[in-house]
Amino acid sequence: MARIGRWLGGPIMSDGRPEALFPLFAALDGLPGIGPKSLKFYERMGVTRPRDLVFSLPIQGIDRAIRPTIQGAIFPATVTVEVEIGAHHPPRIKGRPYRVMVRDAEADFQLVFFHARAEWLQRHLPSGQRRIVSGKVEVFDSIAQMVHPDHILPLSDAAAMPSFEPVYPLTQGVSQKQMTKAVIAALDRVPKCPEWADPSVVAREEWPSFNAALHQAHHPATQAELSPAHPARRRLAYDEMLSHQMTLALARARARRKAGIASKATGRLSGKALSALPYSPTGAQTRAISEITGDMAAPIRMNRLLQGDVGSGKTLVAFMAMLAAVEAGGQAALMAPTEILARQHLEGLQPLARSVDVRLDILTGRDKGRDRQAKLAALEKGEIDILVGTHALFQRDVSFAALRLAIIDEQHRFGVRQRMDLGAKGQAVDILVMTATPIPRSLALTQYGDMDLSVLDEKPPGRKPVETVTVPAARLDQVVARLRDAIAQGRQAYWVCPLVEESETLTLTAAEDRFKALRAQLGEGVVGLVHGQMPPAEKDSAMAAFVAGQTRVLVATTVIEVGVNVPNASIMVIEGAEFFGLSQLHQLRGRVGRGAAASTCLLLYGALGETAKQRLSIMRDTEDGFVISEKDLEMRGAGDVIGTAQSGLPRFQIADLEHQADLMAIAQKDARLALERDPDLSTDRGKALKLLLWLMDRDQAIRLLTVG
Repeated sequence: MARIGRWLGGPIMSDGRPEALFPLFAALDGLPGIGPKSLKFYERMGVTRPRDLVFSLPIQGIDRAIRPTIQGAIFPATVTVEVEIGAHHPPRIKGRPYRVMVRDAEADFQLVFFHARAEWLQRHLPSGQRRIVSGKVEVFDSIAQMVHPDHILPLSDAAAMPSFEPVYPLTQGVSQKQMTKAVIAALDRVPKCPEWADPSVVAREEWPSFNAALHQAHHPATQAELSPAHPARRRLAYDEMLSHQMTLALARARARRKAGIASKATGRLSGKALSALPYSPTGAQTRAISEITGDMAAPIRMNRLLQGDVGSGKTLVAFMAMLAAVEAGGQAALMAPTEILARQHLEGLQPLARSVDVRLDILTGRDKGRDRQAKLAALEKGEIDILVGTHALFQRDVSFAALRLAIIDEQHRFGVRQRMDLGAKGQAVDILVMTATPIPRSLALTQYGDMDLSVLDEKPPGRKPVETVTVPAARLDQVVARLRDAIAQGRQAYWVCPLVEESETLTLTAAEDRFKALRAQLGEGVVGLVHGQMPPAEKDSAMAAFVAGQTRVLVATTVIEVGVNVPNASIMVIEGAEFFGLSQLHQLRGRVGRGAAASTCLLLYGALGETAKQRLSIMRDTEDGFVISEKDLEMRGAGDVIGTAQSGLPRFQIADLEHQADLMAIAQKDARLALERDPDLSTDRGKALKLLLWLMDRDQAIRLLTVG
């Protein structure tokens, strides 16, 4: 592993980019048809080097197979026919089209040109001659017309036109002909590449080689060859995923190379805590605890993700991990993204900590003056075993006596730098990241491929199901009446709205307006309001009043989506439910069903499209967050499921995570195995994998990932 560390630490590869790849990373204007003016148009598409063109695959195809006649085609339709050129009809009035009469084997039609030069048309379409024409035919005033044919070829050049023409994604200023010409020139610069994928995978999947796959992808013969399921497309997607997983595996290898402290649990505290529980942990909890404490006992740094659905019991697993750190003579820290969530963690952990005489405290931005100084002094002396808090945990004046474990809740809300700052508070601190958002396996591997994964996929006994009901918005008054009755019985409810303020473009009910309406209907002091645009102090105050039961209904935006725990709240009303994603609806529903009372989630909807109807139906049918997240991935796409901007989900140029997700697990296994067998990538396959990393532009990604 030392050699991997050296390789990642300084210049990534001492020999630099292989010379064979130089032409692919040269200036784009070295390609035919690309000059200084057109460069800016290609840049808009993210194309700055020939290499970018090579991986810009066609998205559609046009059937250019020559047919005898346009007769029988369902217009508008793109057709390719051999025609005899007839009379030319230049426009008599400026601005009118130039028309050329043509006849195929059975039908007459017109070729129509706007702003065309008569001399050019007469030269390329001489009357009495035969030509191949291809383009879109439409019927206008009962006359079939082909406006500006895509191709006009003499019969001798007919073979040069592909029977199936690829269509590339474009931007204004770049035509299909220009793009195709540039791509073909870029493909000529691709060297013959050695095999970097596991030969057994290539054989099993019946994939072509990288070079053959690239050629097939850019020269499809049928519509089927454009499908993500086609072997050439899957092969190229796999290569891109493999380069991503190699990057993560190298970063993981470097992180594991860092010296850690073996925190060996004695069982002294954990055994006592488990025997004090009124229930037995689930199999998933027991497995996760074993995986985490096993990592902690090893002399390398832990870097593990604990993923669990709403109510799957992550708190107990986290507490057992923290007890392992304490049993080994160290301290543990649990960091939450907001003070509300930090205080909820404190409340949840206090009974467990008391049962085993572990010293637990909290540090947030609210701690000031002497109180703060006293806590900091106790922490530095080792008088606090477990510290819960917000970002205040990693401020400069916070010093631990012996921090062994840092747990980060809802990791996507923290930046990489903050995560590293917390890890730096102790020597070789083990890191455990927790997320309550079930992520499909393929996306978890994509996003957290450098981490080891523990999944809680069982619910602890006693967790009551939430009845989910869909209600049309027209029955709003009945919902409010039922809510009034529930409040009279001492129950509490959330009312979630999709917008904060009224919008001119959207008619969704704003949280502000719904708050005012419900306050008028249910009474002053009964209804509270919380949304992301409120000052933090006001937001905390509104949440605290609801947690304390002072307000009975909390009108909110999705700010309450994650983490809020009010056991007495047993009703969740989601207004405009058709505008929320599946995972978001599931997270919101998870805010209820935490207490003794039977809980209900009401999905209020307006006009329902087919997709929205499907989403609400899935919500009625299942409470399994992992099933829901997979359905969400199928329906919405990878970026929307986790939120690309905040998730760190990479953007792939070829790979399609919705349709090729199964390849990610194969790529991760292949990457990790390749590094185990060849840590310094010195074998023939190792050198091929280095070439892949350079080709896929992963040199910068490796540098960046060494910090994370």
